[in-house]
Amino acid sequence: MAKQFKKIGVLTSGGDAPGMNAAVRAVTRYALKMGLEVYGIYEGYQGLITGKGSIKKFAPHDVANIIDKGGTMLYSARCVEFKQEEYIRKAVEVCHEFGIDGIVTIGGDGTFRGASDLCRYGIPCIGIPGTIDNDITCTDNSIGYDTAMNTVVEAIDRLRDTCESHARCNVVEVMGRNAGYIALETSIAVGATAVVVLEDPNYDEAALIEKIKVARAAGKRNFVVIVAEGVDNYSEGLAKRIQAETGVETKFARLAHIVRGGSPSLADRVLAARMGVAAVDFLLEGKENVFVCERDGEMVATDIQEAIVIDKLYKSSFTPGMEPPAALANYSPERQAEMKAFCEMRAAEVKELLAISENCASYK
Repeated sequence: MAKQFKKIGVLTSGGDAPGMNAAVRAVTRYALKMGLEVYGIYEGYQGLITGKGSIKKFAPHDVANIIDKGGTMLYSARCVEFKQEEYIRKAVEVCHEFGIDGIVTIGGDGTFRGASDLCRYGIPCIGIPGTIDNDITCTDNSIGYDTAMNTVVEAIDRLRDTCESHARCNVVEVMGRNAGYIALETSIAVGATAVVVLEDPNYDEAALIEKIKVARAAGKRNFVVIVAEGVDNYSEGLAKRIQAETGVETKFARLAHIVRGGSPSLADRVLAARMGVAAVDFLLEGKENVFVCERDGEMVATDIQEAIVIDKLYKSSFTPGMEPPAALANYSPERQAEMKAFCEMRAAEVKELLAISENCASYK
């Protein structure tokens, strides 16, 4: 199978994530070792449309000294044009012009949709999940998630120091537009008073207010409440209500894109390397239109289209008119049952994290 591929491309797309550079390095170094030529495609799908000037043949030294760097040395761009067939065809023409036989794409769900579009035109693609939100349902972990959580923990540990000094509460908004995993796990790691995420429809603000009142009366000086950004327009108002109803001075902090940057953690560097090598192996094995998932510590090839459906099923984010059963019509009843069971497993994991966060929260 390896002889089918002489040249491959690698690109990063969508939001950047710590560890993307480590993945680019792994793909490049391993592919070169396997006798392939590697082309770095700058600025994601936009660079693939642009062609000349945005694509560079890589030698081993081109990816030297990047494993510890945050962001992406290939840069990134959100290419709206790539949703249009004429631009997808243009990208395919560029691939033919450079002789690129396949592409490893690193990013989130939008990146994978673009990869799937290229596959339709005969350009095999393998996706690597790189997103700090860990919001790709089919993989246990995505590149950048561990680093993002460590960044949040460090920031909140610092905030707690000043909260304790001044007997304050801090409402901290963290990234996580469509998934509350960062908020959930960091709330456990820092011993937050409470966590607010979209996945918890039973969140009780009145109970939180009462908890702070009781703990303050018992002598507790510092409080931290973590909110995922996906709970729109909530954090700042919550901070004001906490102060008004408890008398505890309350500050609001939005960590925003600070969470995206910084040197990747050991866990993200190792995950990126494993996924990068697996992506090249999958290409050489003749696989396409799949992305690399980590499942129980193993690297698994998962069909991109099926993964997108599972993601929508879990998040209930189907386009109007394409909800189940229409969205699941292409799958057997047995496979539909497996997909639903997988989503139920993910929901159970979130429920467990919520319970741990609540049960281990400090009351006094």
